[in-house]
Amino acid sequence: MTDKLQARERRYQEIEKLLSDPGVTSDQKRYRDLSREFSELAEIVSAWGSFQNLQKQRNQAKTMAEAETDPELKAMARDEVKVLEEILEKDEAALKALLMPRDPLDSKNVIMEIRAGTGGEEAALFAADLYRMYTRFAEVKRWKVEVIESNASELGGFKEVIFNLVGKDVYGDLRHESGGHRVQRVPVTEANGRIQTSAATVAVLPEAEETDVVLNDKDLKIDVFRSSGPGGQSVNTTDSAVRITHLPSGTVVTCQDEKSQLKNKQKAMKVLRSRILEHEEAKKAAAQAAERKTQVGSGDRSDRVRTYNFPQNRLTDHRINLTLYNLDRVMEGDIAEIVEALKLNAQKERLGDDQ
Repeated sequence: MTDKLQARERRYQEIEKLLSDPGVTSDQKRYRDLSREFSELAEIVSAWGSFQNLQKQRNQAKTMAEAETDPELKAMARDEVKVLEEILEKDEAALKALLMPRDPLDSKNVIMEIRAGTGGEEAALFAADLYRMYTRFAEVKRWKVEVIESNASELGGFKEVIFNLVGKDVYGDLRHESGGHRVQRVPVTEANGRIQTSAATVAVLPEAEETDVVLNDKDLKIDVFRSSGPGGQSVNTTDSAVRITHLPSGTVVTCQDEKSQLKNKQKAMKVLRSRILEHEEAKKAAAQAAERKTQVGSGDRSDRVRTYNFPQNRLTDHRINLTLYNLDRVMEGDIAEIVEALKLNAQKERLGDDQ
């Protein structure tokens, strides 16, 4: 492991010099790629530096424990050695995880799609709650949020909402959110106070760049039509809404939130590329999952991944048997603990596969 860490450190120093080279800064793509690699290596180099400092402290404490003649000081030194070795064991596991080949998709932005499922109006309200939860989390992470398409229900919920999240490692953080989300609570539409179970589905798609998915014009059928529903003065007056059909796959994307036909087309193309990329990645994941015992993180949206029980203020993630009793905070966007638990579980599985 030490050899790998030293190699990463050398590469980090090499890129640091390259980033100040005028020949590199003038090439936007190369500069962007090197900056991204530099940022990833910085985390490893920082963790490696901290690990080495802890090793020095542990070695010094060991020397003191062996040389000290005062029984009380000797015992204190031994206790310090024990504590430092426990920390080093955890940090070593974290370093191994950092050294694992990084999924290139993790650094991508995200197209997130939330759709109401079973439960009628209550499901639509729950879909809106999920949208609020994720956008609140995005505020904490300082990600940019842009709504691409939405279909509101009568009581202010969402039958469907599609939005773009832009920032650092968005897909890496949210990729495990895909799946069926179930809610248990008394709906606002329930006069008798009975608890109802409703559901919504969440899809997290890595945002595809034009170089990731090449779309040929001959494979696209583009229709324009007049917008309907909320959308400003252009609604029902101009053909601003756009529907794009990818003929080979049958994938259909509609966008009508913008007043401009061009902007709607650009947004629809962004979603289309991301759906096609996700479809290709899902096929790869299915092939890999066939060789594994578990499919946590596979992104299968047919699975029930989580239950939100409001009467008991309880959240349960069924994939990793995680139960929290802070649902009120979770719905305000405090999902960092869940996100990290899912990422850690995925890392452990990958480490197990590599051994």
